[in-house]
Amino acid sequence: MSIPARTAEVIGILGGMGPAATADFYAKLVSITPGASDQDHLRTVIWSDPTIPDRTEALLGKGPDPTPWLLDGGRVLREAGATVIAIPCNTAHAFVPRIADHVGLPIVHMIGEVARYLTSLSPRIHTVGLLATAGTVRAGLYQEWLDRSGIRLVLPDTASQDHEVMTAIRKVKAGTRDDTTTALLTRAARRLTARGAQAVIAGCTEIPLGLSADAVDVPLVDPALILAGALVSRARADRTAG
Repeated sequence: MSIPARTAEVIGILGGMGPAATADFYAKLVSITPGASDQDHLRTVIWSDPTIPDRTEALLGKGPDPTPWLLDGGRVLREAGATVIAIPCNTAHAFVPRIADHVGLPIVHMIGEVARYLTSLSPRIHTVGLLATAGTVRAGLYQEWLDRSGIRLVLPDTASQDHEVMTAIRKVKAGTRDDTTTALLTRAARRLTARGAQAVIAGCTEIPLGLSADAVDVPLVDPALILAGALVSRARADRTAG
């Protein structure tokens, strides 16, 4: 069933964290939107600001607070006509509480949507692994949401986090998506499944650019794809209400 262009919803994508992940997120949004023509797709405003300070560096106390940049991006999207904001960056969600009451638009919470998705799976997921930035891990973003759902979270050990996960994320941000990048992420993911993870969250939007789902022997959960699905569902609901 298509989503006619007359829907009032205008998706505002607060991106640039990083640019390739933002482009990938928009491609996913387009790919899962049902329709047979241009007019069936969602109106979208993209603000991709790669000057936003590094979110992990900020959370580790090594860099400036990105909140002012995120607030400015929210203002740009609102003035451009957006009616809802999506942030295709997991680590940036650590700063959502600081901006949510000031951007003037609802924010569809990507990590909350992932938790909701995991609780809907059958057979039930009891343990899930997380590949994410050190900032996302430090902020406890997924821990908080999954604890509410009774799902145990397995994290990489320090060596794997530093030398496999973060190294691979930096490679993707630098434009390198080679066999070495894939091998680093694959090893990190398999360490988690060996510790009982029944699924692995690709909890940084660069990770799906360097790790394919078939490289892991359990489901690889892509938060960007889940966020895109939540936006499509929201637009359908908006159409029905209208």
